[in-house]
Amino acid sequence: MSDKRLTIKKRLHIIKHRLRGNKMAPAFSALHTFLFTPDETTHSGGHIRSADDLKRTMNMVILALIPVLLFSFFNTGYQHYAAIDAANGAPRVLSLMDNFLTWENFWLGFKLVMPLVVISYAIGLGVEFIFAIIKGHEVEEGYLVTGMLVPLIVPVDTPLWMLAVAVVFGVVIGKEVFGGTGMNILNPALTIRAFLFFAYPTWMSGDKVWVHGAVERTGTPDAISGETILGSLAQNSSYGYSTSDMFFGFIPGSVGETSAFLILLGGLFLIFSKIASWRIMVSAVIGALVMGLIFNGIVDMGWIGEGSSFYGLMNFEFWKHLIVGGLAFGIVYMATDPVTGSQTNRGKWFYGFLIGFLSVMIRVFNPAYPEGVFLAILLMNVFAPTIDHYVVRGNVKRRLNRLKTATIYPRTTDGKAEELKAETV
Repeated sequence: MSDKRLTIKKRLHIIKHRLRGNKMAPAFSALHTFLFTPDETTHSGGHIRSADDLKRTMNMVILALIPVLLFSFFNTGYQHYAAIDAANGAPRVLSLMDNFLTWENFWLGFKLVMPLVVISYAIGLGVEFIFAIIKGHEVEEGYLVTGMLVPLIVPVDTPLWMLAVAVVFGVVIGKEVFGGTGMNILNPALTIRAFLFFAYPTWMSGDKVWVHGAVERTGTPDAISGETILGSLAQNSSYGYSTSDMFFGFIPGSVGETSAFLILLGGLFLIFSKIASWRIMVSAVIGALVMGLIFNGIVDMGWIGEGSSFYGLMNFEFWKHLIVGGLAFGIVYMATDPVTGSQTNRGKWFYGFLIGFLSVMIRVFNPAYPEGVFLAILLMNVFAPTIDHYVVRGNVKRRLNRLKTATIYPRTTDGKAEELKAETV
């Protein structure tokens, strides 16, 4: 088996070298790099040898997303059948083995979610290959994660053609126009999500899009509801889900954003593997809790009454904001994007805090769409370079101030040290 694998690798190396200068070389090189380690070394300059590379980074993030994807298969099926039972008057009773981890739920979820994954990868990678051939640059592995994120942040019944159009827009406008992977200033997955929301708002919000079949059953005797917790709170209505349901993810929502438990495990995995920044995650959580506490305080002081359209979300316990909606998913998997996020350690604290703070603020003050994490992250993507700029300027200023007050002891010809103030040098 080892000799055969080496033979295949050697043959791919030979084909790669034969295709040099050919327009199809970048496309073949991408396939070759995906399967095997490149056979080339650096050509110039000093470089640090490391086992870490873009492919490993992307693969580790995908590994952290696999449990979320698998959970989405079961939850998609469960929410659909639970909504039908509720419409028929049956009480909602969750049993992990009896009516959640069932083949029926998994198969329905698989049939609905996997086409979203396939379209996301097929269209996104297709666009990247086309740009690589036209522009003659290598195909990077950056879309491997984006392709997995996109189907997890959209409603399950999103039309495939709609997703395809959004992916083309997101890859071209969100990444390729800036020069490709590593050059973009906006998170491509969130650019795709933003395009879908503003171009097709009826498919991205409301109380029918979060559960399979709710849209097509609207207006019929078999109509079912797919309203989320945030949607209910935005209408000052009760939501009927326990805290454990919210934490473990047995609630309606975007395909992969419901299970805060699995997202937490994924975040710990990314921190342990040193792929994602713990500073951004922790500061974003702090920012969300602070904003939630402020809103709870406003309600407690009586400044907002029950008749206000903001009352439901403002009165929602501040820490529960972290376990509903897409806030946890956005903090772990998208705010920590190493390309579009802040690069300095101090800047990461400001960057993450503002993402959490603004996410809850937008969530409360936007009744048409009670979820703000994707808008908050995109906004902070734009301001991340500015944050880093001022952090660097602050560091330089502090060092100059230390230099002005430093004492220098230069050696004299007789071997004795003579004290000399830095400002006289």
